[in-house]
Amino acid sequence: MNTILWKPSKDQINSSQLEAFRLQVNSRFNLKIENYSELHSWSISNINDFWKAIWGFMAIKCSSNYNQVVDDENKMPGAKWFDGLLFNFAENLLRIKSDKAAIIFQSENADRKIISYNELYDEVEKVASTLRKMGIKNGDRIVGIMPNLPETVIAMLATTSIGAIWSSCSPDFGTQGILDRFTQINPKIIFASDGYFYKGKSFDSLNKLKDLLNQLPSVRKVIITPFVRENPDISSINNSLVWNDFIDPKPNPIIFEQVPFDHPLYIMYSSGTTGKPKSIVHGAGGTLIQHLKELRLHTDININDTVFYFTTCGWMMWNWLVSNLAIGSTILLYDGSPFHPDRNSMWDMIDNYKVSHFGTSPKFLETCRDTKLSPIKTHSLKSLKSILSTGSPLVEECFEYVYKHIKKNIQLSSISGGTDIISCFALGNPILPVINGEIQCLGLGMDVAAFNKNGEDLVNKKGELVCKKAFPSMPVYFWNDKNGKKFFDAYFNKFKNVWHHGDFIEINNYGGVKIFGRSDATLNPGGIRIGTAEIYRVVDRFDAVNDSLVIGQSINDDERVILFIIISNGYKFSNKLVHDIKKTIFKECSPRHVPEIILEAKDIPYTINGKKVEIAVKKVINGENVENKDALKNPEALDLFKNIRQLKL
Repeated sequence: MNTILWKPSKDQINSSQLEAFRLQVNSRFNLKIENYSELHSWSISNINDFWKAIWGFMAIKCSSNYNQVVDDENKMPGAKWFDGLLFNFAENLLRIKSDKAAIIFQSENADRKIISYNELYDEVEKVASTLRKMGIKNGDRIVGIMPNLPETVIAMLATTSIGAIWSSCSPDFGTQGILDRFTQINPKIIFASDGYFYKGKSFDSLNKLKDLLNQLPSVRKVIITPFVRENPDISSINNSLVWNDFIDPKPNPIIFEQVPFDHPLYIMYSSGTTGKPKSIVHGAGGTLIQHLKELRLHTDININDTVFYFTTCGWMMWNWLVSNLAIGSTILLYDGSPFHPDRNSMWDMIDNYKVSHFGTSPKFLETCRDTKLSPIKTHSLKSLKSILSTGSPLVEECFEYVYKHIKKNIQLSSISGGTDIISCFALGNPILPVINGEIQCLGLGMDVAAFNKNGEDLVNKKGELVCKKAFPSMPVYFWNDKNGKKFFDAYFNKFKNVWHHGDFIEINNYGGVKIFGRSDATLNPGGIRIGTAEIYRVVDRFDAVNDSLVIGQSINDDERVILFIIISNGYKFSNKLVHDIKKTIFKECSPRHVPEIILEAKDIPYTINGKKVEIAVKKVINGENVENKDALKNPEALDLFKNIRQLKL
C-alpha cells in the first residue's frame, strides 16, 4: 500500500530551488516541462544540455570555461567531462566572504567552537601557506587520521587549494586497516589528533600513530591537533608538530591552483571487508557539481540553513556535508556517540543550533524508536525541515516513527548511492510526496534502471541497480590500477557500457525506489532472489529482537536462509519467538523468505561506518577466509560464526 506520509505545500514547491531550476530549463531551452517525472526524463535524454544547465544554475567559479560538456555520454568508462575547464574546488567552498558561521563544532564533552566564513578562509590560508613552503605541490597526497573536527575541514581545504589530493580515515580504524589504505598512496603529510572521545571515554591515538609511521616511509611531517589533552606529549612521534606550531602566523596570500575538471580531489576506499580496500579516485569537478545538484535541488539547502550529518571523516557523507560550504550554509560537526550523554543528545543539538537538515542512519532511528523516544513531545524542532537517512535501507516502521514521534510536517529523505560515486543514485525531492518505505526519486541526470540478468529494464520488479549513461561523479580511476583493469572489473564487467553498482533495487512505475540490500548479499533459496532488507523489516518490529543479521548458506547445491538475532534485555530466546518470527515473515513476505534456521547471536559485526557485514559472515559460514578485519568496528564478532557451518541443523 502506497501510503503518503507528507506532501509539500504549494508555497514549499514554489519556493524550492528545484522548481526554480525547472522554470529556468523551460526558459533556456524553450520547453514545457511540467513536473519532476518530465524533468528527470529530459535530464537523462539530454545529458549534454542538462549538465550545462546545472553548471550555469550553480554558478561554479572557474578561471577557464569548458569547450564541451561531455565527449560521449555512452562511453563507460572513459567519458571526458567539461574539457578545457580550469577551476579550484577549495576556492568554490571558500567563495563566501562573511562573518556568518561556516562551521559549528560540538564534541561529547560539550566543547564548542564556531568559525565564521572569514575566519575559515584565514585558517585555510595559514595551512596552505605552510604546506607550500614545505614543498607540497599539485598531485601530492595528504591524509587525515582525524575526528570530525574543524581542523580536518581546514586541512582538506588547504590541501585541495594547492591541487594536492586529500584522503582520510577515522581514528578508530585499526592500524592494519589504515595501513591497507595509506600504503597504497604514499602520503607526504599526515594530519592527526592525539586521540578522540566515544561514549564518555577518551582513546589515545599517539601509540597507533607511532606504529603507522614505521610502515609509511613516504611521510615527511605529522601535524597533531590537541583534542583529548591540551598539551599532548608528541616527543615519540618523529617529524611531528602540534597544530599551532605548524600553521604559518604570517602566511602568503592563498593561491588557488587552477586544475582541470577531472583533477584528482579525494581518494576514497571500499569497505575492505572482503579483500584489500580499493583506492577510488574522485575528480574535483565531478564531486562539486554532483554535490551541488544534490544539496541544492534534491535537498533544498540554501545559505540560511544549518546542516548536520552524523558521520566520521572516513565516510563519504563527511565529504557530502563539507560541500555545503559552497552554498554558504552552516555545517555542524559532531564527534562522538550520538547517544552521549543520553538518548536526547542529537535532538537537543537540533534545537540548540537550529538545525534545518539532520542527517543520520536507519540504525539511529531504529534505536530511538526501540527505546520509545518521542522528540515530538520533548523538543521544539521548529527549525527542522528535513531528516536524511542513509547507510542501509530505511524500513516502513521507521518512516512511520518519524512522522508520529519526531515531526509531522517534515521531509524524510531516504537516500542511496555510495563511496563509489561519492554521491547518490536515488534521493529526496522537495516537490514530491514522501511515500512510506520508498526513496522519493532517482537523481537528476542519473539514468538508473533495474536490470534482470539479461540486461533488460524492469519496472515494479527487483533487479540489479545500473546506470546506463555516464555521469560526472564517476571515479576518474583507481589508484595504482594498471590499464584500468580493477576499475573495469568493479563496475563494467557485468553489463557492457553500463555501470553495475551492486545493489538490489526496485523502481516503480511512478519513479519511487526501494533498495533491498547489496546484490552479493542477496539471498537465493531455490533460485529465488530475496533482498535482506525485506526480512529485516519484519524482524526488527519484534520487541524481543535487539538486532539481527540474515545470510544465505551454501548447502547441497542450494542455499538455505539463516537468521541470527540478538535478544533485547528482559526477553529470552525461545521456540515460541522463533515460531512467531517465521510465521510473520511467511505472512508478510512469502514462504521463500522464511529462514530455515533462526539462531541466537551474542554479537553482529559492523563496519566502522555502521554497516552490517553480511558478506563477511556469509564467507565465514561457507568456510571462506575474511581478510582486513581492521575495517570492522567489532572484528571479534566474526569469530562467533566460525562453527555454524559445521552444525547439522
